Amino acid sequence: MDKERRMIFFCLLLAVICSPVFTEEWKAKVVKNLDALVSSCVVMPCSFTYPEKTLPSSKLRGIWHVDKKQDDRVYHMDQTRILENFRGRTRLLGNLGQNNCSLEITEIKDHDNGPYCFRIELAENEDPTINKFSFVEDCTALNMLPDPPKPTLLHSMTATQGHPYSITCSVIHTCPSHAPQLTWSRGAADEIFENHRELNPGNWEAASILTFIAQEKDDDQEYTCTAKFNGQKTSSVTLKLNVKHTVSYNHIIIPCAVGIGTAVIFAVVCIVLLKKYKNRIAELQNQEGTMWNRLSRLSRRHPK
Repeated sequence: MDKERRMIFFCLLLAVICSPVFTEEWKAKVVKNLDALVSSCVVMPCSFTYPEKTLPSSKLRGIWHVDKKQDDRVYHMDQTRILENFRGRTRLLGNLGQNNCSLEITEIKDHDNGPYCFRIELAENEDPTINKFSFVEDCTALNMLPDPPKPTLLHSMTATQGHPYSITCSVIHTCPSHAPQLTWSRGAADEIFENHRELNPGNWEAASILTFIAQEKDDDQEYTCTAKFNGQKTSSVTLKLNVKHTVSYNHIIIPCAVGIGTAVIFAVVCIVLLKKYKNRIAELQNQEGTMWNRLSRLSRRHPK
C-alpha cells in the first residue's frame, strides 16, 4: 500500500514539473483594437508562444498578413512577397528569438484598417517545416484617425508672482518608435523636462513639463503647447496665464527703517555727548573744591 502511495505521489510530482513543457501551445498576445493616425505610424504590440524548444531568431520566420488571407502579406523578410502598397512601410520591431513579434506600419493610409494577423514558421533549415501557425483568432484592427488628438494641459489655476509655476502638456499616441514632438511658444530649453511612458499595451504618453518663475509681465500671456506627429500633422492647446501679484510694502518699510535707524544713531550720539558733559562738570567741580581747600589752608597759616 505504501508503495502504491509513493508511486502515485511521484507521478503527481512529475506531472506538475513537466506540465509547463507539454502544455505550451500556439498562442499570440496582441491588442485587438488600436487608434492609428492617418499619415503617421502605429506600432502593434505582439508576443507569441509555440510548443517546440526555444529557437533563435535565425530559425524563426515571422509574417504578418491581412485577416485570414495568408497570401495578403503586409510583412515578410522577402519584400517581393509583400502586398505592393505595404512595401517599405512595415518592419518587425520585436526579436522573434525573444517571442516578440511587434510590427510597425508607417505612412498610414485611411484604408489600412486591417485586421492584421501574425504567422510564425519554425525552420530548422532553408525550407519551412510543418511547424507553422497563423494566429487568425488574435488579430489587430486599426481605428483610423483623420485628425491628430489634441494635447491636454495640467496646471494650477493661478500663478503667484515670484514663485515657480509648472505646466504639463501631454498627448496620447500609438507610435513609440516615432513619438510626437512637444514644443512651447514660450520658455527656455533649461525650463523644459520631457517624459515618455507606456500607459497600457499599445498606448503611450508623451509629456513636456515647463517650469518657470512667474513674473508680473507674464500676466495675461498665452502659453501654447504644440504636438507634432510623425507625418507632419500637428495639434495645439493654449493657456492664458493669470499671475497673482504679491503686495510689496517696501515703499513703507524702507523709509521707516531709515527713520528708525537715524533716530537710534541720534539718540546714541546724544547719550555719549551728555555723558561726556557730565564727566566734564564733575571734573570742574573737583578742581574748584581743591582750589578752595588750598586757599582755606593758606588763610589759617597767615592770620591777620
